Amino acid sequence: MTTRIIGTGRYLPENIVTNDDLSKIVDTSDEWINSRTGIRERRIAKDETTATMAAKAAEIAMKNAGVTAAEIDLIIVGTITNDYVTPSTACEVQAIIGAENAMAFDINAACTGFMVAMNTAHAYLQSGYYENALIIGAETISKIVDWTDRSTCVLFGDGAGAAVVKKDQVGLMKSIQMSAGAKGHNLSCRNRLNNNPLVENTKELGYVEMDGQEIYKFTAVAVPASIVKVLEESGVKPEEIKYYIIHQANIRIIQSVAKRLGVSEDKFPISIDHCGNISAASVPILLDEVNEKGLLQRGDKILLAGFGGGLTWSAAVLEW
Repeated sequence: MTTRIIGTGRYLPENIVTNDDLSKIVDTSDEWINSRTGIRERRIAKDETTATMAAKAAEIAMKNAGVTAAEIDLIIVGTITNDYVTPSTACEVQAIIGAENAMAFDINAACTGFMVAMNTAHAYLQSGYYENALIIGAETISKIVDWTDRSTCVLFGDGAGAAVVKKDQVGLMKSIQMSAGAKGHNLSCRNRLNNNPLVENTKELGYVEMDGQEIYKFTAVAVPASIVKVLEESGVKPEEIKYYIIHQANIRIIQSVAKRLGVSEDKFPISIDHCGNISAASVPILLDEVNEKGLLQRGDKILLAGFGGGLTWSAAVLEW
């Protein structure tokens, strides 16, 4: 037995922010952003929160799977932009959708969050603790971005993606996940500092900070290597994979991965052009877009891969 995705869903905020819109805020242009990242627009939350977006994506995924909230017994949300320190986003989602029978908690693995949530759910399901799990990647990155820093604010968007998983004869074939904490500060966002009568703290909360060159060097090596490894361990050849659904960080990274693997870029669907980088939500959002278009058939083999802050990365081969 293994773990199979039986339904997907996504939610994007109503507000579309184009590159031209950003050029009115910071010194940039549509040509500059698109040529370097592949991004033309992104969705930015105004009234939506991480929890409300996650819940809407979850409800769509449950409908797609034909599963009711009462049947969900595990909810895991991958996010770095919780609305509260506590309760967790997963507990908020549980309350919104009415999944009263579920255990709920969050995972912080940045852009790899959905992948780690999937692997964690797989471990729980295979242990026999739970039967139906709801895994979600949800982010409101716009609230931790410095909107005066053109090197970062143009990259990110907001949104949520979800999937329902259950035990089945087919599904997850092989998965690997890794981290490199020693390089973690190449992509970081500082939280609250010590704030008590023993210290004098006048610093504001931090914003996303990134060493773009170091992150690119990391992804250019780690991501293709992890994909090659998971393919070898699953016994699946690269040409057997119908789609490579990988984290949407930068179009150049996606092109580099395809080139290193010797695989056509046609096998790499993208959402970065209209979504930007949505951290933990990018993989499930793209997966749902592909699924909604009817591009996946039972028996198709797909590869999912996430990579980002931590630093963390993960790759998995699944049979649909």
